[in-house]
Amino acid sequence: MSDTDEAQPFTEMVNAGLEFTIPVAHGMGVRAIEVRPGFAATEVPIEGNGNHFGVMYAGVLFTVAEILGGAISIATFDTSTYYPLVRDLQIAFRKPAKTNVRASATLAEDTIATVTREAAAHGKADFVLDAELTDADGVVVATTHGLYQLRTYGS
Repeated sequence: MSDTDEAQPFTEMVNAGLEFTIPVAHGMGVRAIEVRPGFAATEVPIEGNGNHFGVMYAGVLFTVAEILGGAISIATFDTSTYYPLVRDLQIAFRKPAKTNVRASATLAEDTIATVTREAAAHGKADFVLDAELTDADGVVVATTHGLYQLRTYGS
């Protein structure tokens, strides 16, 4: 099975759930384009998301990156037992975004194993997710450094 084949059901799941779980992101046009264990990529259109000087609004850039923590968790961890939440997200704006933007992030296998083990033992576990946001030409427009937490339902 290819990475694309493996990503399809998770990508569809994230996109189907976004409308109901985070309607403001859905309204911006944020959508998952590839979600598989250890990897997630999202994108957002420039249309409707500009600011007063013709580039993508900072809050939209933040949102397309922040969504990655939930998307990657859906494909990577047991969603019947755990849910993700963001604890901190720092964004560095590098260049103005004048086109659609893609955000992507990866979790290493050893990090996945550690988070899974700690969440099972303690009901929660932190993980760091670094993302890169690029425009249609592949130019990095922003980077993020996020601290997320996987939590057991009811904790």
